[in-house]
Amino acid sequence: MTETVNLSVYFIPKEKISAYRKNFYMNLFSKILIGLMLMLPVIAGAQQVRVLSETVDFQGEIGSNQRKTVILQNESNQPKVFLLKALRGNVGSSQKVKICLGEQCFDPKKDLAKILIELDPWQIYTDLYLEFEMGIVETRGSFELLFSSPQNIRENFVVEARYEVKSDRVADFQHKDIALSEIYPNPSNRIAQLDYELINPKAKAKIAINSFIGNPVAEYELDPSRSSLVINVSDFQPGVYFYTLFVDNKNVVTKKLQVKK
Repeated sequence: MTETVNLSVYFIPKEKISAYRKNFYMNLFSKILIGLMLMLPVIAGAQQVRVLSETVDFQGEIGSNQRKTVILQNESNQPKVFLLKALRGNVGSSQKVKICLGEQCFDPKKDLAKILIELDPWQIYTDLYLEFEMGIVETRGSFELLFSSPQNIRENFVVEARYEVKSDRVADFQHKDIALSEIYPNPSNRIAQLDYELINPKAKAKIAINSFIGNPVAEYELDPSRSSLVINVSDFQPGVYFYTLFVDNKNVVTKKLQVKK
């Protein structure tokens, strides 16, 4: 017995297919257009002011200061005003950043609301400077300055900066197990530093600090994995101290440190 299967075939008129396609593409086009319209304020805001300078690089020795120019351009036909909104990133404890508008300089950590830049239409602005104090510690890092328009938070620009602080100090004292620099700065009123290299990492080295009359004040183990010792002398009484290097509990050398207020 043969079983008969009925197949029904439905045809969609060409007119309906064309209408479906038209509606699909119209909806897609509308979504894209709405998306672009929503993005326009952001794009326009980002292009209002351009930072013509590349990333600001500070490279120098411990204790040095550097000043770099940041060049801006207002790419609109309207005057613009920007305030420093935030200092973001990592600045070492002994490094200092100043933002200068012409010859007037500000500390961004204290004078955030005072740092204001006014740009005329199409103006190229060259009176923005960054000053960086390298500090007393070998280190590296980066930070950003975010400027924003008080009228429109979408209008902003970012100044990027990097720094690297190096020490070219040579050893002032050489021992078979350790090379050691003089303490610096000397005299010191806040932080003093010693640079060292443990030639023999198994040797146990330490720095002991005594008062002028020989009373013990502080003692520091020298870590073989590090190359410097930072000493906070801000709590020391003003006067003359002596620091002594001990290697394997043997007195190797004694030198003078002066602390002042």
